[in-house]
Amino acid sequence: MYEFFGILFQVTLYIGIVVIVACFIYPINDNIENYFKNKVVWITGASSGIGRELAKELVRLSPSTRLVLSARREDELNSLAGQLHLDSDHCLILPLDLETHVYGFESKVDLILDRFNRIDVLINNAGVSQRSLIKETTYGVDSRLISINFLGTITLTKAVIPHFIERQKGHFIAVTSVAGYAATALRSSYGASKNALHAFFDSLRLEHARDHIDVTIACPGFVKTDISINAFEGSGKLHKKMDPKTEKGTDPTVCAYDILCGIAARKHEIYVGHLASVVIYLRRLCPQLLFQILLRTKSA
Repeated sequence: MYEFFGILFQVTLYIGIVVIVACFIYPINDNIENYFKNKVVWITGASSGIGRELAKELVRLSPSTRLVLSARREDELNSLAGQLHLDSDHCLILPLDLETHVYGFESKVDLILDRFNRIDVLINNAGVSQRSLIKETTYGVDSRLISINFLGTITLTKAVIPHFIERQKGHFIAVTSVAGYAATALRSSYGASKNALHAFFDSLRLEHARDHIDVTIACPGFVKTDISINAFEGSGKLHKKMDPKTEKGTDPTVCAYDILCGIAARKHEIYVGHLASVVIYLRRLCPQLLFQILLRTKSA
């Protein structure tokens, strides 16, 4: 009984701390239109999920923003541009596959500069997830997760850095995951790739603060997208199943709005989705308690 009340007290204490901290870190200033006014915003992974909703919310809230929409599926990007009634003065469709990072992405940057003369914001949103046990995951799957989520993202970021330095301003956003802070079962290399992004972008923020380059890391929890459907299984096949928790996750429109609020407020980190802040702060303040909670979940 004593142990039960001890755990209950800890949970109550940490939730209280999270609520207090959230009051300071959660985006309050939602002046999205002013921040993004006339800016050129490059969104990767824009064909579906959070990336697609980010584009839609920007068009709704900041009509003067010029969008560069990137993903592998060019047809979906064209469909989105048509749905949003975007013309060539306000939109550039730029197909992009992060797995081809070995060739560099400088040519993609040049195409944007030729069209819009500048890049103001790069939202690194593209990526792929995983649903497989470590012992059943092949090296090829581990390699692809790191290649796409981490190496592809940082290669694209490095292609944009010289432009931001020259202009002495710019804003990088990395859409990672709560799994980058608190890895769970079935997502080993996915969590590792997102954790690596946290370290990379924290370093970037420090190295280029004097160049007036902002860095925001957005950590969504469960968001109702097709992320689990498109996730890799251990053999490399697609999972093709909707996770129950993902199905019940945060609406992607709400997620996109919260991310844009955090960007506009130049937050270093923003936590989005059901229980995202609670999980992250439990991991920081009471990792053993979080371990016991996760151990009892179905995925473990």
